[in-house]
Amino acid sequence: MIVQTAAPELPIDARALSKLRWRCRRGLLENDLFIERFFARHAQTLNARQADALGQLMDLSDNDLLDLLLGRKSQVPGLDMDSDCVEVLALLRNTH
Repeated sequence: MIVQTAAPELPIDARALSKLRWRCRRGLLENDLFIERFFARHAQTLNARQADALGQLMDLSDNDLLDLLLGRKSQVPGLDMDSDCVEVLALLRNTH
C-alpha cells in the first residue's frame, strides 16, 4: 500500500501525490500517456483508496498494464481486481 490515512475518501496530500506520480513513471510511452491524462484530471481529488489501487496497478509489468488499459485483457495474474482497482482502471481509460 502507498497511502495509509484515517479517512480514505479525503484527497491525498501534496507529498503523497508527488510520490505517487514518481512511482507511476513507466517504460512504455503508451502507459505514460494514460497516466498523465489521469493525473491531469484527477490529481486534486485522488483519495487514499484510489491511490492504493493505482499503486497495485503500477506493480504490474508494462505490457500487462497496457493490456488492461486498452481492454485487451480484463484480468492479469497477480492482481486482485477489487472494486477500487476497477474504479481506477475506468478513470485511467476515460478519454473524455
